[in-house]
Amino acid sequence: MERRAFIKKSGVAGLALAALPNLAFSKDFEYSILELMGKTDIKLYGKGINLRKEAHDAFVEMKKAAYSDGIDLKVVSSYRNFERQRSIWERKYLKYTDDSSMTPLKAIDKIIEYSTIPGTSRHHWGTDIDIVDGNRNVKGDMLVPSKFGEGEPYADFKKWMDENAKTFDFHLVYTDVPGRRGFKYEPWHFSYAPISVPMLTEFRRKNIMQLLKDEDFYGSEHFTEGFLTTYIQDNILDINTESFIGLLYIEMINNTIPCAEEVGK
Repeated sequence: MERRAFIKKSGVAGLALAALPNLAFSKDFEYSILELMGKTDIKLYGKGINLRKEAHDAFVEMKKAAYSDGIDLKVVSSYRNFERQRSIWERKYLKYTDDSSMTPLKAIDKIIEYSTIPGTSRHHWGTDIDIVDGNRNVKGDMLVPSKFGEGEPYADFKKWMDENAKTFDFHLVYTDVPGRRGFKYEPWHFSYAPISVPMLTEFRRKNIMQLLKDEDFYGSEHFTEGFLTTYIQDNILDINTESFIGLLYIEMINNTIPCAEEVGK
């Protein structure tokens, strides 16, 4: 759907305020490219949590609420710097190209089903977490979508998060909504929207394509302009609708897109 049509049909200002109330009081945000790409140290809070302070405090409150309902929110992954993301990327690239004998392009397509290109991960921001229910004893890989389905180990966790996460300003990023492109469904990945939405807005203002062209790691030589364009549109921008509404609202108040009344003129 065209972005302008989306704004017109949704009444973006009202929906944004309802979905992300804290953003109504947001002012100017500015983040360096090194910060956005995980290439500089940021102050993190909480042993085993590792989030920016506001996100950390909100998570602690959410964890307390969940615990009272029998859910133990356990952080599997949170902040990752550029080098950590590079190691994940290169490990998978070598695994798929060497062990599985995939071509470089097929290996890259396989990696970006769930993993980001170094420098583009939301986990660089100190706002995003992968979480599960620590009360459940799950064997093998915990981060498998099927384990969050009805009757599965993390079904109660998913139900609780669906009903309560937004109260604490945490939003699911990669939904299972039909037609959403990019990364596959991740029922474990939540983002603290009052910070991550303006960070994404700031990231979009950068020349992401050129930044990625300047990087050097296994497989990066195969990044074509067409691939990067699709990656940016699908994997970076095609996320949870509610988060996108918040992003559009910030852009609207910063005069980067027309307000609802002007759409269609």
